[in-house]
Amino acid sequence: MPENTTADRKSRRQLLARTGALGVSIAFAGNLTELFAGTAAAQNLGHTGYGPLVPDPKGLLDLPKGFSYRVLSREGDKLRSGEGLVPSNHDGMTALPGRHGRVHLVRNHENRANGRVPVPTVEGLTYDPAGKGGCTALSLDSRNRVLSERVAIAGTAVNCAGGPTPWGTWLTCEETEDRAGTNGYTKDHGFIFEVDPANPYRSGAVPLTAMGRFQHEAIAVDPRRGIVYETEDAFEKPFGLFYRFLPHHPHGGLGTLRAGGRLQAMRVPGVPDLSSIQETGASFENIEWVDVPDPLAAQTPIRHQDFGPKGITHAQKLEGCYWGGCSVYFVSSFARSADGSAADHYGQIWRYDPSARRLTLVIVFGPDTDLQLPGESPDNICLAPSGGLMVCEDGNGAQHVFGVTRRGEVYAMARNAQNIGTAEEPEWGEFAGVTFSPDGGTMYVNCYTPGTTFAVTGPWRR
Repeated sequence: MPENTTADRKSRRQLLARTGALGVSIAFAGNLTELFAGTAAAQNLGHTGYGPLVPDPKGLLDLPKGFSYRVLSREGDKLRSGEGLVPSNHDGMTALPGRHGRVHLVRNHENRANGRVPVPTVEGLTYDPAGKGGCTALSLDSRNRVLSERVAIAGTAVNCAGGPTPWGTWLTCEETEDRAGTNGYTKDHGFIFEVDPANPYRSGAVPLTAMGRFQHEAIAVDPRRGIVYETEDAFEKPFGLFYRFLPHHPHGGLGTLRAGGRLQAMRVPGVPDLSSIQETGASFENIEWVDVPDPLAAQTPIRHQDFGPKGITHAQKLEGCYWGGCSVYFVSSFARSADGSAADHYGQIWRYDPSARRLTLVIVFGPDTDLQLPGESPDNICLAPSGGLMVCEDGNGAQHVFGVTRRGEVYAMARNAQNIGTAEEPEWGEFAGVTFSPDGGTMYVNCYTPGTTFAVTGPWRR
């Protein structure tokens, strides 16, 4: 870890941001090409960035020359459906293809019990009337004009990330373990819910209880086997686990996950804490999957449960998760020995190959000598259709969407120009939910606060 304190790093970053001198510096080691093996992006991986960021005269979003944005939605505005106001705390998101060239954008709202603008309760779409989180769905035409915007699910809590399914729905994840009676809730929380963006009433507000009750972050679906992988974002020891869900009906489409299945947690033999592995390329064979004793965590949170004398493998801050080629990739945003982790890092990306039962550490983000290093990176990630990786920053100071090229070069793709602090002590909200349109021509991304959804277009394939 750097010798400088968090306050020192934040102060320097704020100074650099005010003077326009803030650059990009992420140190990492690993084989970036492996992230794209077997994907369309692997055919045309990006080698460079798009140039320096140009300050936005409107003070919203700084982008490279040649790129432009459209604001699709902002918190506090009226929903086009007339159901209420656009909720706050924009988080995980996906873009799914619709009919006649339309795009369905499904957006999470990570509202806790004190959320500023709650997701409006709608009959038939509300799980717990006391929950302020949920999802909204936007329908866009081919020019990114908003055709509709409505509630997709309401009455949930702390909807952080999730992931798309091969059958065109979104699995939204609650990052909480609050029980009924806590924070005014009338039902237990900590579940995954399925959302149909084309017609939310088809999916309703039904918790997928067999998939576990814990601090969910993200999911990825193996399109061939139908297995759903899940990450758990736990801040305190014992840290979160990496799970897989084996559905009873793995290829049934909308609603079939309600039929149940088996929830298992990953055990890496001899590795109780993934942060202890620091060498990229480190690989572990014969990964074990252990049945979760009590998926509903009726008495004990899953990560505290007894997995037998061999124990189970934990990791701090498990977040992003996606399927690429024949493997699932998942992210540990950071690990801190001061919090109880076995070692320190600024982010790991792991690859699990289910056919070989092999787990490999692909990339490790680490401290750099430059104090401009993002404090918690990576968070939300996605593959760019033109090649490369897009990473949402969640740290102190100015906030960026970073691109990572095939050569391992890191560049700033976007910077949040909305100051939610003061002139003396500026503050910028994190980015979240980065995703691309099905045709690869638009990057969609959220500013968490003030909740803003952008559509970014430009020479992506340059």
